[in-house]
Amino acid sequence: MVELGEVNEVELQQLVAAKQQKGQFTAQVHHFMELCCDKCVDKPGNHLDSRTENCLSSCVDRFIDTTLTITSRFAQIVQKGGQ
Repeated sequence: MVELGEVNEVELQQLVAAKQQKGQFTAQVHHFMELCCDKCVDKPGNHLDSRTENCLSSCVDRFIDTTLTITSRFAQIVQKGGQ
């Protein structure tokens, strides 16, 4: 039988893990934004020219594609491990 204290501890561990994952994701997004800005923005201004917009769009697209590919690959690995 599971005691109430054990359930609360498990829930707390899950909450901490979820918060850590959220923090890691946020840090990755900030790092990604810095990389794209460094790569694409020559000089800050009030508006973006079309070249800068296209560069940022391509950079974001590459980030999303890479993230989806990695996530898909991890899902495949987990499925193979569970069989």
